[in-house]
Amino acid sequence: MANYILKRLLSVIPVLFIVSVVVFFIIHLTPGDPASVMLGDQATEEQLDEVREQLGLNQPIYIQYFSWIANVLQGNLGFSYFMNEPVLSSIFEHLEPTISLAILAEIFAILLAIPFGIIAAKRKGSAVDQTFMGFSLLGISVPSFLLGLILILVFGVYFALLPVAGYMPLSAGLVEHLRYLILPAIALGTMQAALIARMTRASMIEIYELNFVKAIRAKGTKEIVLTVKHVFRNALIPIITVVGQTLGTLIAGAAVVETVFNIPGIGQLILNSVERRDYSVIQGSILFITCSYIFINLVIDLLYGLIDPRVRLK
Repeated sequence: MANYILKRLLSVIPVLFIVSVVVFFIIHLTPGDPASVMLGDQATEEQLDEVREQLGLNQPIYIQYFSWIANVLQGNLGFSYFMNEPVLSSIFEHLEPTISLAILAEIFAILLAIPFGIIAAKRKGSAVDQTFMGFSLLGISVPSFLLGLILILVFGVYFALLPVAGYMPLSAGLVEHLRYLILPAIALGTMQAALIARMTRASMIEIYELNFVKAIRAKGTKEIVLTVKHVFRNALIPIITVVGQTLGTLIAGAAVVETVFNIPGIGQLILNSVERRDYSVIQGSILFITCSYIFINLVIDLLYGLIDPRVRLK
């Protein structure tokens, strides 16, 4: 197990290197820079050059890259001159809303998708199966921002049941915290629920058709025991895989929903930083999200051995 973890961690290095190179050069090659945003349109070229020199933007781009990487390896993701604080502090300040939203959306997706997927698999080809899969196709097709606007209109404007924007931290109380996150979590988690439901159905149908399931059923085992203990457990690996991937996607892709519901998460931090050309924050945030995604996938891989003893991680 230790060797496997070490191999996975070593395999992360080239991934992070490629991500850092792509992100750094795309950002720096995009027209505009922090100096022009900070000083405005009325600034002279001399003033712009002075600020660029202070920020180190007048150096060759490869020098800027290696300087940034050297700082990252020391745990320093840079400094935001717009927010006047280290990038790592900015990320942690915006991390709680994103994590809370992603976890709640994932819980909603799992609780909705897995029962629907199991029922659809049990009734393969029936009207119930076709109905559930039709709704899952609709869930995949509707963009999260559009669903969010519909939820705001229905539950926030027409019925006035839930807040339509803003965020309350967990310190303000669990109930109030959840009231502000329910609508964005549904908007963000619906597409993931559709993916998990379809994967659950496909995986369980595949297990149902295996000979050992027919043998267990022939012994007179109750259908609920057969489904939960034997079929669902053996179908878990692809389900766990897609759950892990969707969680990583929720953390990385919450920017649009955070913007629609005005949630001060990492997604909104990145969008605001792009508008300001705040290079350090953009680079640091994307690198942080990449590391989070890799860590989630590593945890999912380690769970395989616990779920299915036939899987051996070496």
